[in-house]
Amino acid sequence: MLTSSPLSRLSEVESWSSSKDLRSGALASNHRTSFSSSISDSDHPRGQGVEPAYSFVGMHCIFDQCKSAVTVLKFGHMSSDLLAYGASDGTLTVCNVSDPPTVINQLKGHSKDVTDFDFSSNNQYIASSSADKTVRVWELSKGLCIRVIYGVSPQLCIRFHPVNNNFLSVGNANKEITVFNFSTGRVIAKSIFDSEVTSMDHDHTGHLIFCGDAQGCIYSVTMDSHTGALSRSHRYRSSSKQKFPITTVQYRSFSLLAGGPVLLTCTKDGSLSFFSVALEVEGYLTLRCSLKLTPRIHSIRASFCPLLSLNKGEYIVAGSEDSNVYFYDLTRPKHTCVNKLQGHRFPVLVVAWNHGENFLASADLYGVVIVWKRAKTSYKGNI
Repeated sequence: MLTSSPLSRLSEVESWSSSKDLRSGALASNHRTSFSSSISDSDHPRGQGVEPAYSFVGMHCIFDQCKSAVTVLKFGHMSSDLLAYGASDGTLTVCNVSDPPTVINQLKGHSKDVTDFDFSSNNQYIASSSADKTVRVWELSKGLCIRVIYGVSPQLCIRFHPVNNNFLSVGNANKEITVFNFSTGRVIAKSIFDSEVTSMDHDHTGHLIFCGDAQGCIYSVTMDSHTGALSRSHRYRSSSKQKFPITTVQYRSFSLLAGGPVLLTCTKDGSLSFFSVALEVEGYLTLRCSLKLTPRIHSIRASFCPLLSLNKGEYIVAGSEDSNVYFYDLTRPKHTCVNKLQGHRFPVLVVAWNHGENFLASADLYGVVIVWKRAKTSYKGNI
């Protein structure tokens, strides 16, 4: 079942009013100086209001036909209305969020949790990984699984190569990244790591893979776009004594704050970290700032927010155990939370922006997906 513009649920939304500005938070005096801060999820926007660029008019639609936890949620590449989400019951649901919102297909085949999936660059295919030790390739126009690749351990994260979609990279619980030929399903290359590979993302050129493991380490891996060959380049090890799995690794090709490419990571202990990426040094990472939230019971993922002007910080959106969606400015040691959305009844596990950045989707532990409509604004900082 799905609901479009549900007036009965809108009364539950408490998107902090955008009619007033935040009291000035303390920005880092030098944008190239790293710092960290620690807040709880219950912190709410301080001062008099929210960051106007992240105010919402309410819910656009709700998808609630899934009865188990949504584990991964994504919009299609360069798409404003194609949305898919995987769940712990092994299903993948493909939707269209344009009016009227519709469920296009529910893809069934995995016998355990869908741990990750990725759209091909033309959105014709989805490749999914699962705790059932398989990778499945789906043809969306037919709603059919056209290939199953069997592994020996749970398959935990997956990405199409951004330039050569014939390469499919998969991280698994056997401490490996395996590169498959999309057309044949055959293994092209393999690289061994120190722990389970729990999350990954490509850079925009496809030359680098960034991956996180179950011990909180982040790796930069070079990949040959012609042969698929992998080579480990750098490892960033957390200074924390306790080690927690990396739940999110997300690359962005440019940040005004860093003056170049950046990487966002989220760890199960509630740590958000923001890195500068040196592409000329094979993806060497420099920690710019970090934020410590409440430790997580569940694997909660975070996402970059749309780009803003230089003096507006670096914005992150994340779900929370307390059922809210929070927006943080990582450059503010104080007053870090700049907005929150209320509407879910259970822990929010995943969030995703569409290509037009006018919709934000969030999904929770009981399978409810809410698509939020961002308020139109005359603010000129968006680019």
